[in-house]
Amino acid sequence: MEGWILPPPKAASKSREELKREREEKVRWLLAQGFLRSERIRQALMKVPREDFIPSLYRDYAYMEVPLPLPGERATVSCPHSYPLFYEPLGLDEGHRFLEVGLGSGYGAALASEIVGPAGLVVSIEIDPVTYEYAKTNLHRAGYRNIILVLGDGGLGYAPQAPYDRICVTAACRAVPPPLVEQLAEGGRLIAPIAERDVQQLVLHHKRAGALTREIICEVLYVPLRGRYGAKA
Repeated sequence: MEGWILPPPKAASKSREELKREREEKVRWLLAQGFLRSERIRQALMKVPREDFIPSLYRDYAYMEVPLPLPGERATVSCPHSYPLFYEPLGLDEGHRFLEVGLGSGYGAALASEIVGPAGLVVSIEIDPVTYEYAKTNLHRAGYRNIILVLGDGGLGYAPQAPYDRICVTAACRAVPPPLVEQLAEGGRLIAPIAERDVQQLVLHHKRAGALTREIICEVLYVPLRGRYGAKA
């Protein structure tokens, strides 16, 4: 993982109680740093044990601010702060129809499911079959059976459940894939890392009159999007 120093793999040794304390400390840190504001997002971060979505050799690092490797090609689970970093600008909330491009470990989909609640919908797409199966196993073990999981090209979206109120792209692209623009509801929001030259910017898009406006949030570093609309980032 370019740009990050990966901790060494080791056998998991931390107790469930230790990890719960680390989760509580992480949420307090996210609040203090300004990443986290929404009460629903805070509750989701407190409820979902991130360690249950991390490979066992990296489980003890679950709350470190570093992306960790997953089964599959160049697959990672993002840093803990990445989730409120994406979900807060989106204004993800109860009842939203949410599309996630890049299922990863399943952790983000679990958080989103808690945030949107039973009145909402979560659809998550993963292009890598190995990563997809890993996340599916994690989510089913954790009891999340109301999330629509799709094995396929995330840049194409998932038309059967469109339109979506909120779309989150968790891999860097040169531009928002046109199918995602089409599947975003009017007045909806889409967030994605956009690669321009040698820099990636996290960009929040609003759909108005069928077109997207752009608001740059910050500089980020994500693996490149794969599939039809993929590009080296």
